[in-house]
Amino acid sequence: MRKKVDERIRTLIENGVKTKHRSMFVIIGDKSRDQALLSPNFTRTRTFMLCYKHIVNLHYMLSKSVVKSRPTVLWCYRDKLELSSHKKKRAKQVKKLMQRGLLDPEKDFEALTPNLLARTVETVEGGGLIVLLLRSLSSLTSLCTMVMDVHERFRTESHTNATGRFNERFLLSLGSCKSCVVMDDELNILPLSSHMKLISPVAVKEDSEGLSEAERDLKNLKEQLNDDYPVGPLIKKCSTLDQGKAVITFLDAILDKTLRSTVALLAARGRGKSASLGLAIAGAVASGYSNIFVTAPSPENLKTLFEFVCKGFHMLEYKEHLDYDVVKSPNPEFKKATVRINIYKQHRQTIQYIQPNEHGKLSQVELLVVDEAAAIPLPVVKSLLGPYLIFLSSTVNGYEGTGRSLSLKLLQQLEEQSRMSTKSNESGQLFKKIELSEAIRYASGDPIESWLHALLCLDVTNSIPNISRLPSPRECDLYYVNRDTLFSYHKDSELFLQRMMALYVASHYKNSPNDLQLMADAPAHHLFVLLGPVDQSKNYLPDILCVIQVCLEGRISSNSAIRSLREGHQPFGDQIPWKFCQQFRDTGFPSLSGARIVRIATHPSAMRLGYGSTAVELLTRYFDGQLTTISEVDAGDVPEPPSMTVTVAAEKVSMLEENIKPRTNLPPLLVPLSERQPEKLHYIGVSFGLTLDLFRFWRKHKFAPFYIGHIPSTVTGEHACMALKPLNNDEIEANELDEWGFFSPFYQDFREKFVTELGSSSFSMMEYKLAMSILDPKINFAETKPDLSTSKELLCAFKLLAPFNMKRLEAYTNNLADFHSILNLVPSLAQLYFWGKLPVTLSYAQASVLLCMGLQNRDVSYLEGMMKLERQQILSLFIKVMKKFHKYLNDVASKEIDSALPPYKEILMKPHAISVDEDLNDAAKKSRLVHSLAPVHLPDVSFLTKRTYYLIYQAEMNAKMDGMLDPVLLQQYAIVDREADFESALQNGGGKIHIGGLVSVKSSKTKLEKHGKQEGSPKSGKKRDNKARDSKSNKRRKP
Repeated sequence: MRKKVDERIRTLIENGVKTKHRSMFVIIGDKSRDQALLSPNFTRTRTFMLCYKHIVNLHYMLSKSVVKSRPTVLWCYRDKLELSSHKKKRAKQVKKLMQRGLLDPEKDFEALTPNLLARTVETVEGGGLIVLLLRSLSSLTSLCTMVMDVHERFRTESHTNATGRFNERFLLSLGSCKSCVVMDDELNILPLSSHMKLISPVAVKEDSEGLSEAERDLKNLKEQLNDDYPVGPLIKKCSTLDQGKAVITFLDAILDKTLRSTVALLAARGRGKSASLGLAIAGAVASGYSNIFVTAPSPENLKTLFEFVCKGFHMLEYKEHLDYDVVKSPNPEFKKATVRINIYKQHRQTIQYIQPNEHGKLSQVELLVVDEAAAIPLPVVKSLLGPYLIFLSSTVNGYEGTGRSLSLKLLQQLEEQSRMSTKSNESGQLFKKIELSEAIRYASGDPIESWLHALLCLDVTNSIPNISRLPSPRECDLYYVNRDTLFSYHKDSELFLQRMMALYVASHYKNSPNDLQLMADAPAHHLFVLLGPVDQSKNYLPDILCVIQVCLEGRISSNSAIRSLREGHQPFGDQIPWKFCQQFRDTGFPSLSGARIVRIATHPSAMRLGYGSTAVELLTRYFDGQLTTISEVDAGDVPEPPSMTVTVAAEKVSMLEENIKPRTNLPPLLVPLSERQPEKLHYIGVSFGLTLDLFRFWRKHKFAPFYIGHIPSTVTGEHACMALKPLNNDEIEANELDEWGFFSPFYQDFREKFVTELGSSSFSMMEYKLAMSILDPKINFAETKPDLSTSKELLCAFKLLAPFNMKRLEAYTNNLADFHSILNLVPSLAQLYFWGKLPVTLSYAQASVLLCMGLQNRDVSYLEGMMKLERQQILSLFIKVMKKFHKYLNDVASKEIDSALPPYKEILMKPHAISVDEDLNDAAKKSRLVHSLAPVHLPDVSFLTKRTYYLIYQAEMNAKMDGMLDPVLLQQYAIVDREADFESALQNGGGKIHIGGLVSVKSSKTKLEKHGKQEGSPKSGKKRDNKARDSKSNKRRKP
């Protein structure tokens, strides 16, 4: 049965052709499967893009409206590996599979992502159609519960329920697009497209040649510059007036040849930036430039640029293989992208691709072209600038990675420097800025472009409101954002969402529409915003100062962790648990609960004012349970909010009567943290590109690293870093005095491992300040008494106490040897010091020199440039370090020698039995008794008692005299057989003895003979003593 097509559909198609605007049709139902298919033609001419089925009626109406050529078709479906890469063969295979029932195009919508949606829609030219075909649905609201393929990546072991908030917002946005029609498979317009009731034909102003005003101006410009070389041939490839003016500006800077200009080209996607740069490079080659370097985040981004370089060569009559050669990259990651063009026509010229972090290769550059500069971090772009001609290109909005920091910071700085140099008449860099507003593929004011930008938050740079008053960070509070309300497509919710995404774009160098779907649908992700004081009496949205996106991770079973380690496979999500498990081979950590800070973005007007720190501090306190009151509800069992969908006017109605509206019974958009129970977590972590500022920021908030990637990013040159901060939790036993808790042994292991890795090629070029911040060594031991015994085993293991090493070190510290003689000891000393095994106090500069020379194996010349010090200053710091090390090592060696000696026996000093006074009194009594020998003086003592005391005293005195007059002792002074010498000594004195009474005669005995008898055996000494006593007693008996 034939049915007349609604005239409104024909009117929409014809209006799009006249105004060069695109139209979109969403067809729901299964009858379209029986329609005939046209052969796909993958071209970028007048394109009719089919996402799953081609509707013959729509194609016929479009063909009748288009006068110039027959519309072509772009077929988009899920990638099938079994299909041929040849377009005709692939079309036949698709047709056969569909006839056999093996290809189900209805499932292809589930594979659609925001990135794919943006890229495919942007390929359609003005006047073309975009058709989305969906399977038969009982209700349009069931689209919100459709499970998308990307949801599989969002699910984790502990978070499995993904919510289709993005699809809900997508469905509601279709009703606001003036060039979109939602129909069933019989081409009946559904109530969601109620705006189609007011559609009417439009009239377009054109001249006699069928050209618009902009097209006429472009034609006149091309005619004026037709005879100028190389501008004339190149400008013929321009499609818009804006693009033609941009090429002229580039060529003016090239022909100036002062190499003092910086030209920045800013535009939205689809305005011809890359094409303009390609034509300008072709003009630079024609002008004689020899060394031209091109950089971008990836060589794939330069496909259009190199394509238009070759087109420019063709317009300048350059022949490939004769005048130039195109070199493809052998790197499989670059997918055979062009990386170099060698030109031979005039002289040797080169167009070379370099990675953004390879700024060291720009010593001989004449022209540097930076494409997609906003997708490169700002510090990297600044490192590329120099005293040569520079062309910058940046996408201010679009689905590719963008960052407004380029235009907000760098371009303002370049413009200010150019203005200052112009005023002072100095030879500084001249700055020019070009903006393209006219699209290449379609006319300005395209409704599909506006709808796509609003849906994917692509044009949010104007959504950043100016803040009149910045509150104090102490007055700000952190709020939880309810995602059901945020993505409900209400007017206020949309404005708040646009502002949040604007902060993301302004703060981060890379953003993607897929990030929006991640925020909306991922079950483990949560959003927080930092707001100033909120006045409840006023009905307005507060200014967003900071946005934090958090992902809950962990709670992984031990079996999953063991299986992941065994297979070497890391599932999606749970980045910190899996990386921690991989680094330390610990299967217990993944079972813990944690949160990872995915993003933190601050308002451009509030950066470096403490708002980011305040937000992180409040978030940490919230998950630590310090901002919520104690509740009987277990914090670990936070109930998930019920899934909510859009409301319908009536239940159980057909789609022809279904009226889709946004939800009304929504919870509050912002929830104070004091009113929401936090999840019970063991830690909070973060993953970021390692830079000094970022690391110090997270270190200030007590985050410690546990992983640093060895391979730096090819775009930023930064290493991936993961850090975490343990939270207070009663489930884990940890030392309360240790600030790192259960993380302490892992952190210590990371530091020791990183010390040994600093000498590798991955980290040897790392900035010393960053390396010092990562290691965070203890350099002040003034209050710590060094324990010399603890370091002895390590020192011996490293052979630092070897005699030759100690002598060389001593010679260097005494300025008797060059520092090269001890370089073999420096790595071992540095490792021990940064391990904390050498408790020697050093200054920060001394420790930095030790790190560079000992761990990174850098020479003094490198340190001169890095530390901005002279060579003698560096060597002075180095020798001071070695002197301190030598003193410590010498103390350790001395203690080792002392330990080898016999133990010292301590003599115990005991007090005498009698005191000094008693001893003196006793001696006085004896003295008085000795001097009182006469009986008359002792009338009271008998004569026998006096006689007894006298004999005792006399015996003691005789014993003393006998000892002094011992012949054995006097024998050493005897003069034997030397009487002649004695007489001679007297005659020399005149026969008289000297006044002093001394006469010196040389003895004939040697010293050994004099002392020989004294050194005899003990027995002989005893015999002599006995004989002496006998002779003395005999002498006493004779009288």
